[in-house]
Amino acid sequence: MHRVDFNKAVKHVKHPAKIALAIMQTPTGKYNMITLEWFMRTSIQPAMFAISIGHSRYSYECLQQTDSFNLCFPTSSMVETAKLAGSTSGREIDKFKVSGEEWFSGRFRGLPILKNAAANFECEIVTQVKSGDHTIYVGEVKQSWIDEDKEDVLTYKDF
Repeated sequence: MHRVDFNKAVKHVKHPAKIALAIMQTPTGKYNMITLEWFMRTSIQPAMFAISIGHSRYSYECLQQTDSFNLCFPTSSMVETAKLAGSTSGREIDKFKVSGEEWFSGRFRGLPILKNAAANFECEIVTQVKSGDHTIYVGEVKQSWIDEDKEDVLTYKDF
């Protein structure tokens, strides 16, 4: 065991980390998605997830103006969508149009439920905490969706 810088230590232990897609409404009423590694369950009762979004991201701007997000767990067949969602800005492109990802409207706020995902969770933002150059949004799960035939959740190792 030896001391190293933070970034090297995190890189050493992060794989295979699951990834997720967060979906939110844009200020113009369209939808945006972002690929995330920084998310977690925060409560069993009520069920809650937290997501962490950088302040420079368009998704941060969107979440500051809304009260909900969907957290989706993509399958390995969605690797190109996850790459697109994590490497481009919704300020410049419509990620849903470019990806061609199939979806239907959720029940809680009508945000997209991704058909090819293993699971989708519709969340209402109940609190947010500024954390350095990110904000952590805590969402209470209002609706949950799964495809029982899809268990191959995408990880960063798949990139």
